[in-house]
Amino acid sequence: MDLHSGLPYWIVKNKLFDYFNPLRAPYTVDVAIIGSGITGSLVAHELCEAGIPCAVFDKRTIATGSTAASTSQLQYEIDTPLCKMVDTVGMDMAVKAYHASLQSITDIEKVFDITRVRPDFRRVSSIFLASDRGGLRLLEREYQIRKKQDLPVDFLDADALFADHRIDGHGALKNSEAAQMDCYKAATGLLKYHLKKSGLTLFSHTDIVDYGEKPNGYELLTRDGIRISCKYVVIAAGFEAGRFLPRQVMNLISTYALVSQPVEPSLLWPERSLIWETASPYFYMRTTLDNRMMIGGEDVSFRNPERRDRLLRWKIKRLEKKFKEIYPEIPFAVDMAWCGTFSSTADGLPYIGLWPGRKRMFFALGYGGNGITFSMIAAQLIKNKLKGIKDDRDNVFGFKRTGRI
Repeated sequence: MDLHSGLPYWIVKNKLFDYFNPLRAPYTVDVAIIGSGITGSLVAHELCEAGIPCAVFDKRTIATGSTAASTSQLQYEIDTPLCKMVDTVGMDMAVKAYHASLQSITDIEKVFDITRVRPDFRRVSSIFLASDRGGLRLLEREYQIRKKQDLPVDFLDADALFADHRIDGHGALKNSEAAQMDCYKAATGLLKYHLKKSGLTLFSHTDIVDYGEKPNGYELLTRDGIRISCKYVVIAAGFEAGRFLPRQVMNLISTYALVSQPVEPSLLWPERSLIWETASPYFYMRTTLDNRMMIGGEDVSFRNPERRDRLLRWKIKRLEKKFKEIYPEIPFAVDMAWCGTFSSTADGLPYIGLWPGRKRMFFALGYGGNGITFSMIAAQLIKNKLKGIKDDRDNVFGFKRTGRI
């Protein structure tokens, strides 16, 4: 399936990692990682750093699936507000999820410091706008629970929002713990680093179509009939992980994004914050290092790639209109536009770990708007499990958390 269409900015901005290495003979490895995007690359990094032999497999050119279409925002806030999440998974689990997401941003930053990969990572503030009066009431509740649980947050009333950020709105929550980066550059950079430093093996254009469980691991089968023997499998293939899941655990969503032509830096909004809103689906915006504006949203339920793509022109106009409602004085001329498909879950949390009853197949499914921070958590959890290290986050992000699996 086509995971995106149009012209994703990262593929234009960066030189394509044109790596061609299809699997041509039977292969044996301790850990087979399926998926070469940001999730697979972070898993590979953690395993390589821990000295665990692994190999990465992808049916496409490296990191050209959902990662190429990501707008690459890192926030500790999860799509489901904390004040609502507690009603679904309970206070303890919801708070742990939020704190884990907060820590994940710092952990991602440390990965780039260690590897010297430079994916345009930059710390920025996050502005969570009230879309209407109902949204303002939600933010008031959210502010109280975050403060009580020692999460970084400030409340901006309408006057402060306009004075500090030039936005004429009802109010907002603000924190300074967010970040942004180039997701494609990060994924390819980490894989290149470990190809050279750790002897990581990377197979492109290798489509794994079937698998069989063995007493000591798994046997995977490629579309070309080649077999891969491994002790463990890590599924880091996003919503395409469906063929490995006993049943569907996610909802498929079509989303849309635009990037503007460059503007003078003085025209951009204060602090170049990540900005998003309480409406559902929500609109969001960020800047790039070359002084462009990247905006997105207008999510709809995914039916098929053709329907998703047909809506692109109309969604461009809708997104432009929403941007103008927030910053009417900033010129926004569309340079590139694209649409993609991602997944969400009922409680807003990802699914990470072993499916109940399977001892050697791990899932790293960072579903939702915070896929990158969830990917870091998944990489750490899987490494810890393989090393025999207890991790309290298992219960928060695992398949058993809802009691329905």
